[in-house]
Amino acid sequence: MEKYKVLIPQDVAKEGKTYLRDRGYEIKMGQGITAEQMKEDVVDCDAILARTAPFPAEVLKAGTKLRVIGRHGVGVDNIDVKQATEQGIIVTYTPNANCNTVAELAVGFIIALGRNIVRCDKAMRSGDFEIRNRLKGMDLEGKTLGVIGLGKIGRLVARKASLGLGMNVIGYDPFLKAEDCPEGVVKVDDWDEMFKTADFISLHIPSTEETKHSIGKREFEMMKPSAYLINTARGDLIVEEELISALQNGEIGGAGLDVFEQEPPPQDHPLFALDNVILTPHNAALTTECMVRMALTAAQGIHEVLSGQKPTYPVNDPAGS
Repeated sequence: MEKYKVLIPQDVAKEGKTYLRDRGYEIKMGQGITAEQMKEDVVDCDAILARTAPFPAEVLKAGTKLRVIGRHGVGVDNIDVKQATEQGIIVTYTPNANCNTVAELAVGFIIALGRNIVRCDKAMRSGDFEIRNRLKGMDLEGKTLGVIGLGKIGRLVARKASLGLGMNVIGYDPFLKAEDCPEGVVKVDDWDEMFKTADFISLHIPSTEETKHSIGKREFEMMKPSAYLINTARGDLIVEEELISALQNGEIGGAGLDVFEQEPPPQDHPLFALDNVILTPHNAALTTECMVRMALTAAQGIHEVLSGQKPTYPVNDPAGS
């Protein structure tokens, strides 16, 4: 087999690299993730194992030998898929690798927000034991969870919340037929009803031109003052400054955010000053087990394409077959 070279700009679990090396591929660890650095690195590479760095058209055009990009994750909004398709580059992704891992964090946010775990922890560490009498949590059993996007992750969140926590679950997904709605979920076709009804809203939709900034002031004004918003999907789904205003003014109860419009957020970001929001650094999928699954599945996608096989998880179809 011809010795193909795979560029890895951001390191991945060793299992993914071992998989490629065992099959005769040469690994090229990138010098950095700026466009200029990757343009220089990709010149002699046949594939990219891509994590979160942006891969704009200029980077792909520099990769004149590129045949495949294996995305280490689910979202491909960081890759210019249109340019890849025009160049004949197949993009693959790892749709099953992180579903349960992300769903677990979303449920963790529900529990932590409903029971004020982070706020109570902070108070305890400062000697404020009496916060127990000032800040009451809520039972989750019988509360309504609204899931926006009933794909793999959304379905798992719904299932865990329904069966594990006894929550009532409603779901919004315009692409899903009512008969295909998962068991235990009541499909809601009215966007406004979701925001008016739910005690918790969890976002599980991709970032597209249609979904960017689709949740803002109007939606926050419809939510209950006690309701919580959870985002483990993409930061640009939300109009961030309008969420901050809603949190500051008590229009909603709080939020659990793993993703942000700018990553990392600036150190003086207003969210850091709020005690009714829990923030995590876009690490919903970053467990040891999930990182191995994503690295392996991305590596497998690269191998499938370069060995002439049909990829298991393609994002695009440059050949148009």
